[in-house]
Amino acid sequence: MKALPVYTTDGIWFRDRQGRCVLLRGCNLGGDSKVPAAPPGETWRPGNLENLTEVSFAGRPFPEEDADGHFKRLSAWGFTFLRWCITWEAVEHAGPGIYDEEYLSYLRRMLKKAEEYGIAVFIDPHQDVWSRWTGGDGAPAWTLQAAGFDLGRLSITGAAITHGDTGTAKPRMQWGLNYARYACATMFTLFFGGNTFAPTMMVEGEPIQDYLQGHFIEAMKHTARRIKDCAAVAGFGTLNEPHRGFIGTHDLAKPGLVHSPSGVTCTPFEAMTAASGYPTKFRKFFLSPTGIVYSGRVPVNSGGASLFREGFECPWKIAGVWAKEDEKPILKQHDYFETFQGKKVDFAADFLKPFQKRYINELGKKHGQYIFFVEGVPMAERASWAADTDMAGYSIADAFHWYDGKTLLLKKWLPSFTIDSASYKLVIGKKASARSFTEQLGALSAPIRAEKIPAFLGEFGVPFDLDGGKSFTSGDYRQQEEALSLYYDAIDRLLLPSTLWNYSASNTHERGDGWNGEDLSIYNADTGSGRGVKGFCRPYAMATAGMPLAMIFDRRSRLFTFEWESRPAKQAAAPEQTTEPEDREMMTTEIYVPDIWYPEGWSVYQYEGTGICEEAPDRQRLFIRTGDRRRNRLVLGPRRETKPSLSENASLS
Repeated sequence: MKALPVYTTDGIWFRDRQGRCVLLRGCNLGGDSKVPAAPPGETWRPGNLENLTEVSFAGRPFPEEDADGHFKRLSAWGFTFLRWCITWEAVEHAGPGIYDEEYLSYLRRMLKKAEEYGIAVFIDPHQDVWSRWTGGDGAPAWTLQAAGFDLGRLSITGAAITHGDTGTAKPRMQWGLNYARYACATMFTLFFGGNTFAPTMMVEGEPIQDYLQGHFIEAMKHTARRIKDCAAVAGFGTLNEPHRGFIGTHDLAKPGLVHSPSGVTCTPFEAMTAASGYPTKFRKFFLSPTGIVYSGRVPVNSGGASLFREGFECPWKIAGVWAKEDEKPILKQHDYFETFQGKKVDFAADFLKPFQKRYINELGKKHGQYIFFVEGVPMAERASWAADTDMAGYSIADAFHWYDGKTLLLKKWLPSFTIDSASYKLVIGKKASARSFTEQLGALSAPIRAEKIPAFLGEFGVPFDLDGGKSFTSGDYRQQEEALSLYYDAIDRLLLPSTLWNYSASNTHERGDGWNGEDLSIYNADTGSGRGVKGFCRPYAMATAGMPLAMIFDRRSRLFTFEWESRPAKQAAAPEQTTEPEDREMMTTEIYVPDIWYPEGWSVYQYEGTGICEEAPDRQRLFIRTGDRRRNRLVLGPRRETKPSLSENASLS
């Protein structure tokens, strides 16, 4: 029997099995899924990278015995959709083609448990800067060994920096700087462009690009087979935050962009020479209001160690990018990765999209009911899916990411100004900053929606260790709540589906999410409760019998306003609908109304339409059954003896 899709796509919208437009809302589960559960693999632990194969991710995102409590909490917060983080390492850490069946059995049981709480998920094959050995998470250690790397020399050659290198001393771990380091940049270049830029590099008789992509896709196909009977699974992501590596670099002798307030970086050529055993000096920098300021040099690989195991050397030296002359490394082709066969390369079109299409076609052969969530390079190029007729049989959504970079990097909430994440321009004023969040998200989602596919905000969030973690002792999370509220105000105005980063069941005040010093979890194990809850738990339209038009929640008045065009059941249903609605003439719009905002109760202040309203405060829900095609407007708020003037509410314009 063919599996029914949990959700389908219909232009820019997601629809449920009743044909209703759904605003998928939830979180990423979770940040600690990046590291093994046994032996404990948190990045701050000494020796966390020593065990390459005998690890287990069973117990991530949480121990099985704790699952009911976590799912109950997530459901109570109005979260019906989760971006479920797994890693390639979790599935295939023991070696190529050797899958961790115990972990996959655990994963299946957890997804079955999610069904019981009415929670759907999409599987996110997560990575950051390639792997744990290169300062992030994702790929198994054997992928680096396949490229000839000696894992014990990654640090001393400057090829990667890990949390273990910095310990807990300041400056804190800046894992994003690894994108400029040799190991991460080389692995991504080989994964996406090995056939083009390192055509002679073979692994077990196979081109390294085909070898790496093939094993990754087979691991995800095997995962899909193991969870094929899990009704909670709505789809699969292709790969979290893909990166171009060296591909497209204009000049290998110049440093690239950095996304850190300070630290140590290098040019691609400096990274290559250090990895091949040449003492090199990397560049110290800091960000000023006028841009990047370089402030000196730091010696790297003074001992002249080589990253490569016996029988291997730098693939870029083999390709003629650089050469050894008079005992010195000389850069021969500054723009080697910028062109191919006389044509300027386009990473998204020439390398990323072919991988994504291969992935979707391979998984879609047996699991065509899934939605495939594609991603581009964060805040950079993405593949276009406009008029892609050979992919017409698949449901595709673009799961872009956005963060308020100023708050994320500085770990300070300053609502009076922000920085535009695309233009890097300063935005002054509280109202202007709030407006900027909407403009930034609108600029990212508009080109996606123009291609008539859903724009899904897969990641956004706020650090909970603002100002050195003052909230941990005071218990005051109003700053985080204000930040999250402004982000959700923008999400509501744009009617964006979203998953917040993140929910880590093992989060502690001392160690955060357990990964590279990050602390963005909305749950904390020390207290056994959520934090900043009023920032993300708020009224919203979960499912609309028709077309959502506008939605806003005013935190001061606690008034929630929603406008939509209702449609009869036959018109509301998506073409792919396979189940009959309970009533062919009427459909139900479902509003989530959380108790946390209405301890005294709530009621409908105004409803303009011909539907039937049913208040269900015990379920934190309002249901409106409609049967005609018309514009509807709903306003609800705190229960009072005398209802307030609706002028208290903010404008929907």
